[in-house]
Amino acid sequence: MSDTYKVQVGDKGRVVIPSEIRARHNWEPGTELILVESEDGVRITTQKEGLAKLRGILKGSGYSVDQFITEKRAEAKLEDESLGL
Repeated sequence: MSDTYKVQVGDKGRVVIPSEIRARHNWEPGTELILVESEDGVRITTQKEGLAKLRGILKGSGYSVDQFITEKRAEAKLEDESLGL
């Protein structure tokens, strides 16, 4: 499905997601969304949807999502330590 909606960025940087989209994706008040920026624009997803996509990409590669998350956490820890956090 590919629908197009026009929305505006408010003075505090807020964007209202149309109710049709929220209903279709079961996004309730308080749902945490992830914005993924690319050269083509910005994609909105949830952590659950993002992990499901990642699992699909990594499936059969012999590389598990758990391994990926462990590596990313280790990288973040090293970065925090290098910044003195």
